[in-house]
Amino acid sequence: MSQRTDAGAEPRPSLQDLRRRVDAGRAPRPFFTRISQAVARHAGRPAAFLGAAAVVLLWAASGPVFGFGDTWQLVINTSTGIVTFLMVFLIQNSQNRDTAALQIKLDELIARLDGPREVLLDLEDLDEETLERLRLQYALLADAARAAGDAGTRPVPAAAAPQAGEAQAGGSGATAKAAGGAPAR
Repeated sequence: MSQRTDAGAEPRPSLQDLRRRVDAGRAPRPFFTRISQAVARHAGRPAAFLGAAAVVLLWAASGPVFGFGDTWQLVINTSTGIVTFLMVFLIQNSQNRDTAALQIKLDELIARLDGPREVLLDLEDLDEETLERLRLQYALLADAARAAGDAGTRPVPAAAAPQAGEAQAGGSGATAKAAGGAPAR
């Protein structure tokens, strides 16, 4: 299901085709991660707002039918309370992952002045343990730089930055040695 841009151009893939191709190449993600990302993505769309507004309008319009009674008010109060309670946790999970991934990406740019590693481009999809392992490896590098009196005047060699295989396999020993064995924060 591709779209043509003009007579001689290659077909332009549809949004669904692009999503399928991206999802096919990604590492498997935990169920809760997939759910929280999908809910956060869909809850921020205009259609979600319009749907919520329609429910409130329908509830308000039904007031005269139910005599504006206590049960009528309890329905909307309970419904919105439950939805809000669940959404807080789902959106917070997604936000925590995005924030951690953004911080690691910034650390990568600082650690590698000759160019970032492309494997770090979709960190927000990794599980929390892998993100934390990467963050701790960068913390070791920062501690070693501080201990060496590095005031940011010289670039950090690319070999000192944690490698993708180390973060995935949990082998932080090489990174700890490269960082001078500084304790994690």
